[in-house]
Amino acid sequence: MPPPPPAGIAAELRLPVYLLTGPTGTGKSDWGIRLAQGAPVEIVSVDSALVYRGLDIGAAKPARELRERLPHHLIDICDPAESYSAGRFVTDAMAAIGAIHARGRVPLLVGGTMLYLRALLKGLAPLPQASAQLRREIDERAVRCGWPALHGELARLDPQAAARINPNDSQRIQRALEVCRTTGRRLSELQRETTSPLAGMPLKAWALVPRSRPVLHQRLADRFHVMMAAGFLDEVRSLHRRGDLTARHSSMRAVGYRQLWAHLEGECSLAEAVERGIAATRQLAKRQMTWMRAETASRWLDPEADELSWNRDVHHELSQLGL
Repeated sequence: MPPPPPAGIAAELRLPVYLLTGPTGTGKSDWGIRLAQGAPVEIVSVDSALVYRGLDIGAAKPARELRERLPHHLIDICDPAESYSAGRFVTDAMAAIGAIHARGRVPLLVGGTMLYLRALLKGLAPLPQASAQLRREIDERAVRCGWPALHGELARLDPQAAARINPNDSQRIQRALEVCRTTGRRLSELQRETTSPLAGMPLKAWALVPRSRPVLHQRLADRFHVMMAAGFLDEVRSLHRRGDLTARHSSMRAVGYRQLWAHLEGECSLAEAVERGIAATRQLAKRQMTWMRAETASRWLDPEADELSWNRDVHHELSQLGL
């Protein structure tokens, strides 16, 4: 690998930003790691579970030894009791991108958290501060009516925002209703008025999209069972025993963690929790696919067949930049 160019030359090159996304379970992390083993790239995680310390097995977190050998960013940066927002992600990601460029290397954003990707690609609207009182009122109504009913209310107030939000995604429904009530404007309108923080940077994006949905579904089920055999339940049990976490924390709403937490709370059997976890993982993959079709201008790749050509093409492009 050639040495990185001096900072001044790196700036003149207008080094690109690479993005590798796709639905969960398609091998994004493995592709990124194999590229980073021989190319001047550093991986920036775009995953809402990987930011939390202690969420390892269920989040399919790369091994610590691997992360020490190959630079990774935005992994293990906060405690599960903390709240980590899309706004904080954008700040952290842009800082990482700037530092990587300053080293004469290329950031490779890897992950599929749609909220984070949208914030990077579209920008974040200047939204009002959270109102504790208003959130309590919305929570109380959700207890009486259920989150799907509040999602229906959001669909009347802001159809575009509601179309992007799952009827059971309490956090995002709450925030969208809060914005409508506080500003008198739709969240979707405010978001359309924003600018991407990546504006002006050369951006190249790829998405790993499986050709067969049944094959992906089977892979997701197999992966969940492998995680269980590796100690996923013990990992969630350790978090449960801390005493300062609840099902309402963002970290514990992650797919898989939420279902196993419900089992530990006595709400369902372990077998049922596993089935719920697999179903939720498949639903997540479906939402990610829908979002990618609508909102990302990425080149689609077959995760079963295109890695060698992708890796070769990226190496060629980097060599053209003198990296």
